Amino acid sequence: MTTPPYQPYQPGHPQGVSDKSKIVAGILGIVLGSFGVGRFYMGHTKTGVLQLVVTIVTCGIGGIWGFIDGILILVNGGVDGQGRPLRD
Repeated sequence: MTTPPYQPYQPGHPQGVSDKSKIVAGILGIVLGSFGVGRFYMGHTKTGVLQLVVTIVTCGIGGIWGFIDGILILVNGGVDGQGRPLRD
């Protein structure tokens, strides 16, 4: 049995699957999406802050974005802040 060749880490090329869960990110997005919690969990800080700001500026109506985002994460999956796919 041979071992695979060594492949050094290359920035910009994610390796493996994220330690973040698709189900947890989706549920956080549905329940607390108006505060950007699902995106903060996934490591997308800028998007999380943007969801929070939109919710505040629109007096809560922008919270629909987080709700829909959570559903899309559950259905389609997503990637974490390092570009790795979320685990099931």
